[in-house]
Amino acid sequence: MGILWTILIGLLVGVVAKFIHPGKENLGLVMTALLGIAGSMVASFGGQLLGIYRAGQGAGFLGALIGAVLILFVYTRIKR
Repeated sequence: MGILWTILIGLLVGVVAKFIHPGKENLGLVMTALLGIAGSMVASFGGQLLGIYRAGQGAGFLGALIGAVLILFVYTRIKR
């Protein structure tokens, strides 16, 4: 259930991250959802590596949002 919860939060987080991060990336809905899922995964597993979260525990909305904004920031820098 943990991975499913991470994906569901990631879908919502991707949309919110697009509103927070300035600029126009021309990402569609699917790519935005994938961005949120990736951010959620990065925050969850990164938090486990840093000892913030336990195994099987998701990052939650705020951690996933930070991960998604970070990935969006890196994506815009690479695309330039």
